[in-house]
Amino acid sequence: TAERATGVPTSFILGQAALESGWGRGEIRHADGAPSFNLFGIKATGGWRGAVAQAGTTEYEAGTPVRKTEAFRSYGSYAEAFTDYARLLSASPRYADAVREARSPEGFASAMQRAGYATDPQYASKLARTINQTLALQRALT
Repeated sequence: TAERATGVPTSFILGQAALESGWGRGEIRHADGAPSFNLFGIKATGGWRGAVAQAGTTEYEAGTPVRKTEAFRSYGSYAEAFTDYARLLSASPRYADAVREARSPEGFASAMQRAGYATDPQYASKLARTINQTLALQRALT
């Protein structure tokens, strides 16, 4: 599992997937409507050699939101997406602090923002809030 590969709690991973995909309602799709299975909003950069889906996104440049079309990674399944996310967090020195800070939603979220996972200046607070929502749901279900 992604938790086992990274040490990041499943609720944090699901919280990030929920935030990035709008709780599954805003999943990145190909031009023909086929799913990309990219729940994490991972862009097709850094030597990505797999399939790609083009999608509109809002990036913040000097604090100003700018709409752009970007290339995002596309996967054959959700399992592939979770495996790639886990690989990204565990193999990239860029996210080492986030993995270490995964003791609290706020620590993890702040470290993800510092690492540049997203350009939204409010990303850390949004991610922490969504992770806390997933934790509440998890508690309610157990």
